Amino acid sequence: MNGLRAVIVCLVITCASVVSPAAAVTPGAAAKPSWSPLPVPAAAPPVTVSDLAARGPGEAWATGYEHAADGPRPMLYRWDGTAWSRDTAFPGAGEPGRLGKVQFVDDEVWIFRDRAGAREILRRSAGGWSAVPLPQTLWTYQDFTAVPGAAWVVGEDDTGLKVLHYDGSGWTTQSTPDGVLFLMGITARTAADAWAWADTSTGTTVLRWNGTMWRDAKVPLPPNSNVHTILLEPSGRVTIGGSQYTDGVARTYLMTFNGRTWHTTYPPLGDTYTEAMVRGPDGALWLPVRSDRAFQSKYARVDGIRATFSYGPERRDAIDVKPRALARAGFSLLSFGTVEIYGSKPNLMSERLGG
Repeated sequence: MNGLRAVIVCLVITCASVVSPAAAVTPGAAAKPSWSPLPVPAAAPPVTVSDLAARGPGEAWATGYEHAADGPRPMLYRWDGTAWSRDTAFPGAGEPGRLGKVQFVDDEVWIFRDRAGAREILRRSAGGWSAVPLPQTLWTYQDFTAVPGAAWVVGEDDTGLKVLHYDGSGWTTQSTPDGVLFLMGITARTAADAWAWADTSTGTTVLRWNGTMWRDAKVPLPPNSNVHTILLEPSGRVTIGGSQYTDGVARTYLMTFNGRTWHTTYPPLGDTYTEAMVRGPDGALWLPVRSDRAFQSKYARVDGIRATFSYGPERRDAIDVKPRALARAGFSLLSFGTVEIYGSKPNLMSERLGG
């Protein structure tokens, strides 16, 4: 019996010695991806970040404006899969103005722009930069979106709400249902499927464009709530993020439409503003949140009602790190925002998860 036990012990020791360390690691023990810093060429602080959009792992664009001595200057950065660089090749790059929302339309990049008080859409194609001027000047501009075959700009003039629609050849003005006071945001999946969130005489309402007219989408928003953003996905899934107010206190809600019904959840996000929310490569929702650490950014990952949190890299002497926009870039997430180092004004920062 003792001899058999000795043989078994020897076999165990021998087997353990020939198993490689890599083969002994279980899938659950794999290291989780972490946020890493990406250098960004500095701008003239303080800077304001407007938007970030990615077409894939090798192309992303970030917009905003820097504060020169004589006013704001447009700010455009491009990610090539390896590094951020500043783009100053677009017409009027050195003139006063701002760059806003970025959209990918087929092989082109479209950017909403304020150029010395006049608005236009910058378009970048293989042949270079061009511009599409707006048909009229508005008092305020709430939002812009573009897809193949269509673009919208929403705002107000002295007569009230304006929905400007571009069909590739010219502009028209679209009407909205009675009771709509103004549109707070707009997004589109196709030229015949656009969504907007509006302030009406009865509260916040979601509208939908069907290619012919705007109608109330009959979304059962929570009582006393507003909308920050709407995510439209190719699968048909729709996700709405906003805040609901109860006794003067705001809490974040998320609504998801699966093509048949709406489902509402209240993940533990406090009063987080969800405008920068994106669908990550892991299928979960990601968004920046207010950080409890002055020297690190903070992000929330929301899967159903469950929320988990991660921090960006530690930044020496930072007193305020603010990711302003997120974008999925292939199998990674890109973040773009500002960081304020003690003794200086906020400048640009970027971070990446995965990749």
